[in-house]
Amino acid sequence: MKPRANLLNFEQAREQLLNSAVGLTTTQKLSILQAQGRVLARTVVSPINVPGFDNSAMDGYALSVTQIHAPAETFAVVQRIAAGQTGAALAPNTAARIFTGAPVPEGANVVVPQENTQEDNGVLRLTQPIQLGQHIRRKGEDIAEQGLVLPAGQRLGAQHLAMLASIGVAQVEVFTALKVGVFFTGDELTEPGQALAPGAIYNSNRYAINGLLKQLGCTVNDYGIVRDSAQATRDALSKAAAENDVIITCGGVSVGEEDHVKGAVQALGALDLWQISMKPGKPLAYGRVNQADFIGLPGNPVSSFVTFLLMARPFLLKRMGVADTSLRYLTATSGFSWPRPDKRREFLRVKIGSDATGQPVLDLWPNQGSGVMSSLSWADGLVDLAPETTIAPGDKLRYLSLSELLY
Repeated sequence: MKPRANLLNFEQAREQLLNSAVGLTTTQKLSILQAQGRVLARTVVSPINVPGFDNSAMDGYALSVTQIHAPAETFAVVQRIAAGQTGAALAPNTAARIFTGAPVPEGANVVVPQENTQEDNGVLRLTQPIQLGQHIRRKGEDIAEQGLVLPAGQRLGAQHLAMLASIGVAQVEVFTALKVGVFFTGDELTEPGQALAPGAIYNSNRYAINGLLKQLGCTVNDYGIVRDSAQATRDALSKAAAENDVIITCGGVSVGEEDHVKGAVQALGALDLWQISMKPGKPLAYGRVNQADFIGLPGNPVSSFVTFLLMARPFLLKRMGVADTSLRYLTATSGFSWPRPDKRREFLRVKIGSDATGQPVLDLWPNQGSGVMSSLSWADGLVDLAPETTIAPGDKLRYLSLSELLY
């Protein structure tokens, strides 16, 4: 296809790309120790209540109190209950020494922290007012038996694995790992550790894209640097298409004589070359090579990184089976001026700092060029700035946290 004459806006491009993403259907069962980063294929409901019994939230004393607003002056301490033990029923106006996590005995209706009591020879006195049911964790208050624990389409983090363990689930059914093949085009590219020839540059995109894919939980097949040759490019694409679900490249989709990726994809499959009204970014290619999806990222390092986060990442997440691929915005206060608006939607590299009063504000990296990797190494977020918009200190800005986008 010919390049589009008009720039696509950001939402149009994301929508078109996501509409092309078809989720995996193959699944496997994994131990929860192996499942981090994978996507649930089946909803998980709890086979048990959590907690499974009323238990103490404090080290202290379980009391059987007959009059909460006028409790007895003293309580006889008649037993001791540690975690893992089961105590006897409490008679009215008696107490049990109890520890965090221990089952609350029948008849107890209050747990009092030990620091709010005085015990002398088995006689307990209260030093603070009490409330009915205080410091008792009720059966099923965290998770109810047969209650929804995690929905299908949830990408599993450490917190989700802990939740699964807490209900006794040892294995989960997840979608198989998405296989992504990557290669990088250009005779000018050199691997770190090698001497730079005149006009050469180090291949930073390889390490950025590999790292981003591995953080997503993809299985990465890296085919390295492909030199500027039509045949070499076709061979690399054919091999990658046969071995992967998705192919990602950086550079090589422009109209220059040495940009062979565009022609190779068109020869082997189909290509749609988009020009997106975003900065950094703009050029993005999507297509198919045989049965594999193809995404061509821009070659400039910051453009490649940001376009991956905002475009390729949600596409890959949807392919992996993730149900929610929306961007999650925060609101933050500007600590800088941006007096020169652009016609494109801009994503400015920023970092949370503080003003003279100690209040949090966003600081701006001074050089926002598309080749300035130091801006990304320093930043902890992106300001999403609408076209033709200026910024003054104190303005409220939409902000994307990099910790969210890199998860």
